[in-house]
Amino acid sequence: MSYAYLFKYIIIGDTGVGKSCLLLQFTDKRFQPVHDLTIGVEFGARMITIDGRQIKLQIWDTAGQESFRSITRSYYRGAAGALLVYDITRRDTFNHLTTWLEDARQHSSSNMVIMLIGNKSDLEARREVKKEEGEAFAREHGLIFMETSAKTAANVEEAFINTAKEIYEKIQEGVFDINNEQFLSSYAVLIHPCNSLK
Repeated sequence: MSYAYLFKYIIIGDTGVGKSCLLLQFTDKRFQPVHDLTIGVEFGARMITIDGRQIKLQIWDTAGQESFRSITRSYYRGAAGALLVYDITRRDTFNHLTTWLEDARQHSSSNMVIMLIGNKSDLEARREVKKEEGEAFAREHGLIFMETSAKTAANVEEAFINTAKEIYEKIQEGVFDINNEQFLSSYAVLIHPCNSLK
């Protein structure tokens, strides 16, 4: 299927915050409660439409463990968008956001759109991070913010699509030069054996 643009996303954040579940919910519309730890990088793709144009989202789900951080860094190259994820029931995952953000900004295009996601909003009773804290962090660092639940699918669609809309707007405004930016070209992709392309 042909498309006007290809946007590469990278999903980053601590282990166990639900990165793989968010990807699966967005690409396959299903929730898999027991998920093996991501080793290195997994991959998913989906077509969306913005402004009447077909856009292919190519999404790289990275491992949260420190030991894989150097592998993860190589995937920032050419990324148009990043989903920075924490778990609202685990304060430590929120506390580590600054480190992830510094990493992302150091290894990616300065124009990359970053969406901050507080995942597991269905576990309100176990919440350790207030929504207002997420909003404040996003404001301070110039990020878009949303709380999601990969389990119930709440805001998952919106998180991925709103990020794409922001990227699309930057293209229209000329912030991204579509002739030069790497993420608008095709990629030779390494497919994780557990995933099938849509």
